[in-house]
Amino acid sequence: MTQSLVNALTTNFASATGGIIDMVSNGTNSQLSMLSQNATNGNSVFGTLGYGTLGQFLTNNPLPNGYPWSNYAPNSTTPPDTGVTRSYEWVVKRGQLAPDGVMKEMILVNDAFPGPQIEANWGDMIEVIVHNQIADPDEGVSMHWHGLRMFKTPWMDGVPSVSQCPIAPNSSFTYRFQADSYGTSWWHSHYSAQWAAGLFGPIIIHGPQHVPYDIDLGPVMIGDHVHTEYFKVIEGVEGTDLKGIVPGSDNNLINGKNYFNCSLIAANSGTQCNDSAGLSKFRFTTGKTHLIRLVNVGTQWLEHFSIDGHNLTVIAADFVPIVPYDTSILDLAPGQRADILVTATGNDGDAYYMRTKAICALMNNNTATAQAVILYSKANDTTVPTSQPWEDSSSDCAGTDYTQNVPFFPIPVNPNPTTVQSISVSYSFNATGQLEWKLNNQTFRGNYNNPVLLLAKLGNTSYPDDPQWNVFNFGNNATIRINLHNTTPFPHPIHFHGHHMQLLSVGNGPWDGSIPNTANPPRRDVQMLPASGHLVMQYEADNPGVWAFHCHIAWHVSQGFFANFMERTDDIANLSVPMVNAQTCRDWAAWTGDHVVAQIDSGL
Repeated sequence: MTQSLVNALTTNFASATGGIIDMVSNGTNSQLSMLSQNATNGNSVFGTLGYGTLGQFLTNNPLPNGYPWSNYAPNSTTPPDTGVTRSYEWVVKRGQLAPDGVMKEMILVNDAFPGPQIEANWGDMIEVIVHNQIADPDEGVSMHWHGLRMFKTPWMDGVPSVSQCPIAPNSSFTYRFQADSYGTSWWHSHYSAQWAAGLFGPIIIHGPQHVPYDIDLGPVMIGDHVHTEYFKVIEGVEGTDLKGIVPGSDNNLINGKNYFNCSLIAANSGTQCNDSAGLSKFRFTTGKTHLIRLVNVGTQWLEHFSIDGHNLTVIAADFVPIVPYDTSILDLAPGQRADILVTATGNDGDAYYMRTKAICALMNNNTATAQAVILYSKANDTTVPTSQPWEDSSSDCAGTDYTQNVPFFPIPVNPNPTTVQSISVSYSFNATGQLEWKLNNQTFRGNYNNPVLLLAKLGNTSYPDDPQWNVFNFGNNATIRINLHNTTPFPHPIHFHGHHMQLLSVGNGPWDGSIPNTANPPRRDVQMLPASGHLVMQYEADNPGVWAFHCHIAWHVSQGFFANFMERTDDIANLSVPMVNAQTCRDWAAWTGDHVVAQIDSGL
């Protein structure tokens, strides 16, 4: 069976053209009438010209020295304190939408897909009240604020079994944290793989500009899409049939939209489908330079992003401003972001396609490419582009060379880390035939009722009876170096919470001990670990807490590719954790006292 998995996963990661998996169907196929924005995306305005553009920063606040952050140094490792709070209130519940024309069971925030945008200035406080109304069946929920360091508020990181208990059904929780970095990111549920059900949206943090531009077009969220209800996918991922263990995706979306060919759905499937769901649209102004905030919100595939006839200038990688570089096609792994500038070189009436293609992907029905439409200022809203794509012959599953991302504000490598931890990545099948991903031969399973951070706050920092929590306790070490070695033939996007990790070396085979750039190595919070390769990263332990370290392929996390890094143990004991966190655990304990939690995966 292990060799069969290798063959199946090799198809995933080594075939740029995609594969076919037969669709299971029952009932009768029916056609929907032409879909409205409400039918495809609910209350969301993403993908419509009505979204508009963003300002340089929010102005409904004090502007000392002309900026919300005053003259605060743009390379500061600690954020300013603006004294401003941005407040949001979300209701999370089930719903049905057809983002690509195929009706799907989803979980939504405020009946919108993608979910609501969080927008703030660097240094603002962000407050989000989350009401869990997921029902039929009930589920817990939690929200993670991807890439934000949660500096001094690790209990707000939104990872159940790590920083909090889940928000129980019919309960609420208020997240409050600082916009401690600036740039582009996203929020998503961290409860099981709920983000595949629609629980995600963009985060925009305005900050100092290191490269000028004219127009901020806002977020462009790209990524794969599955038509199957997310829990059914998890049942397959945690099963023994290779078609479920290695799930394919059904489509690729840009800002929650794309077409789907309904003839690909079996006539007796009972699936509601419309061939004309529509594409996302954006406006360009001739001669102006546009900022595009690109986010890979997908569950599993590397994306190749491009705009026909236009070059891209990359100016930020995740939350890190970088020295600008030009490209025609940009790779983004799941969870990664890039701020890019595009100068509108076309004529006023022109129209072009924006494209993103899932690379090394297993796509049901070969639907790997999503399109959106860029309309110049005088082009009619219904103009259909005739532009041609850039030539793209790459099938490199490891993504863009990490050394291209040179931080604009240098931070040299500390040559003498106080501890070095080697971690090997592997997989195996357990006694009942389920696939488990492992770090140092240990898979992960969370305990929703006992968040590790809250246990550490109480002085419990060792878990000999619970090795499945996969805790690496780094004590009070000041500088930590991780040597991650991939013993498998499959790449993984590695995400580290709480830090912007320095990337000392990323490449094929074991690490040879060399560091290509000691003066200013790349930094970001998601980096591809190459197949059968290594990723060596380092960080300063300046953020006491328990921080998640995991693959950002949703299904791999479900299968246990996750660890906890405990940082500055003595200082965790002195954290002032709000009482609401303990109350959330009491609410969860009360709910689980007479309900069975359907935790069939790692929980994350």
